[in-house]
Amino acid sequence: MTPFLNVKNITVQYRTTAALDHVNLEIEKGEFVTILGPNGAGKTTLLKTLACIDKPTKGELYIDGIKVVDRNRSRFRKRITMVFQRNVLFSASVYNNIAYGLKLRKCSKKEISERIKNVLRLVKLAGYEKRPASRLSGGEKQRVSLARALVLDTELLLLDEPTANLDPENVSIIEEAVTHVNQELNTTVVMSTHNMFQAKRITGKAALLLRGKITEVGTVNDMFQSPSERLAAFARLENVFSGTSEILEEGTSLVDIGNGLRIEASIKKLGKTQILVRPEDIILSRKPLSSSARNVFKGRIVGITDLGPIVKLRVDTGKEFAAQITKRSFKEMGLNVDSNVYLTFKASSVHAV
Repeated sequence: MTPFLNVKNITVQYRTTAALDHVNLEIEKGEFVTILGPNGAGKTTLLKTLACIDKPTKGELYIDGIKVVDRNRSRFRKRITMVFQRNVLFSASVYNNIAYGLKLRKCSKKEISERIKNVLRLVKLAGYEKRPASRLSGGEKQRVSLARALVLDTELLLLDEPTANLDPENVSIIEEAVTHVNQELNTTVVMSTHNMFQAKRITGKAALLLRGKITEVGTVNDMFQSPSERLAAFARLENVFSGTSEILEEGTSLVDIGNGLRIEASIKKLGKTQILVRPEDIILSRKPLSSSARNVFKGRIVGITDLGPIVKLRVDTGKEFAAQITKRSFKEMGLNVDSNVYLTFKASSVHAV
C-alpha cells in the first residue's frame, strides 16, 4: 500500500547547517503523527517541507505516490494547511480572518458563513465573529489560527507546537478540535511538540527528531512503554518505575514498584504498568510534611549534582528517586550525602508512561 506521505532521504541545508539530515518517514492516510524533539531539532523545517513550502536540498517527497516537483508544488499546497506556533492574524474581525482562505477559493457567501459557524463551534469561539482578532487573548488567537486552517477542510493538517505556552483550558480545546477532525473527517494530522505527554495523550504514532535526524519511529504506546536511551534523555525521563497496579475505591491506583514501595496515582490502571514522577514535582524535607499529598517516603541522599541555582539529588528510598531543590534550600537544610530526607508528592503528580 502506498503511504499518503513518503519522505525519502530528505536533507535541508541552510549554509553550513543541515536542519534536516537524510530524513525518512512514511505516514498513512488518516494517521495522527507526532514529531517529538527539542527546540532546534528541525521540527518546523520538516513540517514546512511536508507543506511544500520549503524545498529539500536533497531527497524526495511523495504525496499519494506522486513526487512533489516545481510544476505540481502549488497544486499540492492547496491540499495542505499549516498552523504555526506564532500566529499571525490580520487586523480584522475574527470572521474575516477565518474567511480569507475561503474567499481565495471562490466559495459563496452562504458557504463561507456556514463553514465559519461550524468551525467556531468546534474551537469553542461561537459568537466571536465580530470581535477584533487583535483584542483576543493568546489562547483565543491560536484557536482562530486553528479555525482558519480547519475551515479549509484539507487532506493534511500540519501543526507546529500548536499549544506551546497556552493554559490548560486552551490546550484542551485545541486538542479536542484536532482529534475531532482526525477521527471524524479522516484528516491526516502531523503535529510537532516537545511534550511527550501530549503525544501520548492524543496521537497514535510518533517520530523522535534529534539534530535533524529521525532516530526512531513507532506507536506511542510501544515507544513509551520501554523508552530508548535517546527518548529518555530527550524527555528527561527520570523516576520511571515499573510495577503492578490495583484500583482503589477512591478511583485512584496503587502501584507496587517493589522493595516495599507503593505509589498512589490519580490514574485508573490495573495490572502491569509504568509510571513517572517528575523531579520538580517532588517536595524534599528533613521531616515529614503535614499535607494532603498521598505519597511520602523516607530516604537517604546518595548523590548530589550542582546545576547552578538548582541542586539535583539522588535519594535512595529502597528505589532511587531524583529530586531537585534550589541551592538556597539545599544550604538552609544543611544537606549532604548520607543525609536522611523525606520525599513528598501528590497522586496527581504520577503519570502513566
